[in-house]
Amino acid sequence: MTTLNRIASLLRHSMGLDVASVGMMLIERAVSERMLTLGMTQDAYLLALQSAPGELQELIELVIVPETWFFRDREAILSLARMARQQIAEKPDRCVRVLSLPCSTGEEPYSVAMALLDAGVPSVNFHIDAIDICHRSLAIAERGVYGRNSFRGKLLDYRDRHFDTSKDEARLSELVRQQVNFRHGNMFAGDFLLNEKPYDFVFCRNVLIYFDREMQQQAVEVLDRLLHPQGTIFVGPAEAGVMLRPNLVSAGIPLAFAFRKRNGPHPTAVARKIIAPAPIQIKPLPPATPVRKPFANVVPPVVPIATPVAAPSGETLLTRAMQCANQGELAEADALCKEHVQQNGPNAAAYYLMGLISDARQDSGEALQFYRKTIYLQPNHYEALTHLAALLAAQGDTAGAQLMQQRAQRVAASATSAQEQPHA
Repeated sequence: MTTLNRIASLLRHSMGLDVASVGMMLIERAVSERMLTLGMTQDAYLLALQSAPGELQELIELVIVPETWFFRDREAILSLARMARQQIAEKPDRCVRVLSLPCSTGEEPYSVAMALLDAGVPSVNFHIDAIDICHRSLAIAERGVYGRNSFRGKLLDYRDRHFDTSKDEARLSELVRQQVNFRHGNMFAGDFLLNEKPYDFVFCRNVLIYFDREMQQQAVEVLDRLLHPQGTIFVGPAEAGVMLRPNLVSAGIPLAFAFRKRNGPHPTAVARKIIAPAPIQIKPLPPATPVRKPFANVVPPVVPIATPVAAPSGETLLTRAMQCANQGELAEADALCKEHVQQNGPNAAAYYLMGLISDARQDSGEALQFYRKTIYLQPNHYEALTHLAALLAAQGDTAGAQLMQQRAQRVAASATSAQEQPHA
């Protein structure tokens, strides 16, 4: 085993990272940077990693590249807000506990806090713990000041309510910041959150795909231990298969990729029944926005409707399909998408929604096909690129996943640059 492979193995055992999911080149660059800083050979650096926990942390800081933004996983966040509001309505003195793991630079836990406040949940009725292995990310999160890249898409009304904005940055309100407790932690540490009360909601999205099967199993066992018997776990689309275990089942919440303990209550009815206040309702978005939000690119240009019976006045087939998907009527949504394609020919928005529906049904093979069709028709479709990258990574296609991630990053960078142009 080469010295670099031994270093990669050390990272795997310390933080769960499967090097195949990110590529050895990333590890090699990080190691080279630390070797240059310390003036060490590779063998000497390995000894330093083995003897100095602080140096291992320095390397971990370099191999983690944060990529997140506010309301990135909007469907999951809205579902949480609805269920939390219902729980507090039934027991007004209850304090809902939420865990964001890993929390990265804070956009996810802060999004949860904003959604809960906008849903009318009093600040005294919820508590959010946000944990990450990276000190640099936590420092950014605790500061609560963000640039334009953290705000993607067109549903940005929350920014007006919860941020003080200037030309180059936005500062989060103290009310939201006080709701989140940030701390450093490693989910693979033996004493991780051993003395904590269980959580009603756990967010652990788009991280399990970076672990191999053994480390995924360990991670799911940790999540299961931290989850309240009646709680809900939210994971990424490509991670749903990892969660299907004897003691965990799908929560049945449309497109939220949520799971619960097998003997726990089924939250789907609540997640569908509670209508969130206007600021956080799920609404159709225009196509081609740089946000990994399932329905951001679903709404097509208005087209003539052939038969009034098939589509009520003012609604397109895809608008109806999206509404059906949000209500959990996946079969009807799928049928409407197919009808749209049959009547109007290939369509990126239709294929993207069909990919999401396949994802929700845990049919990764079909989802891959639809995401590829979406990208063929619309090469800069950011959400399809990121979903496809996650699925490829989950299937072990590291090269394909990295290619899609690189394309998605270029699309996001281009969109961010375009947003900044008017301010130049």
